[in-house]
Amino acid sequence: MTIQSERVDRNSVVLFLSGRLDTFATSELELALNQLVDGSTDITLDLKDLSYISSLGLHVLLQTLKVMSASKRKFVIRNVGEAVRAVLEMTGFTSLITLEESKTP
Repeated sequence: MTIQSERVDRNSVVLFLSGRLDTFATSELELALNQLVDGSTDITLDLKDLSYISSLGLHVLLQTLKVMSASKRKFVIRNVGEAVRAVLEMTGFTSLITLEESKTP
């Protein structure tokens, strides 16, 4: 898995994930998210190029959501592909996490 980040403004960042968020890649994502969560930044994950998410990957998303919600910050997931969306729907994450489609043409 690769992670690229783009700062939208002073208070918002987008992380673009590509590849597979499997057991081996979750520590990299967890580290990146923990660094952002410690600040006062809203976080958007763009999953357009993510082909797989493991249960441990879901756990990292859930932990991040809890921390962000507790501090009244925004945590959004956008551009979810069919395979990852199916996992999010099957596990009930779609009722917990805000999902968006990209607004770019």
